[in-house]
Amino acid sequence: MRQVTIPLIQSKSMFCVIYRSSKRDQTYLYVEKKDDFSRVPEALMKGFGQPQLAMMLPLDGRKKLVNAELEKVKQALSEQGYYLQLP
Repeated sequence: MRQVTIPLIQSKSMFCVIYRSSKRDQTYLYVEKKDDFSRVPEALMKGFGQPQLAMMLPLDGRKKLVNAELEKVKQALSEQGYYLQLP
């Protein structure tokens, strides 16, 4: 019997970019692409202030999010393009 090797197809891992608020302590905004706030409502951006880059993070489950649930973040990014983490 001949053995067949099937190559594994790696799915593209979802990434997020996390920004710290310049106006509100312990408030973070997660977006899909660096410096792309096009899907974030204007009113939210005004209240958030100047975004300060905190980190870029793959959402593959290897690293745990401190104060957010991974599945909620992924769902919010897919559906609305951002996730807002409040204290």
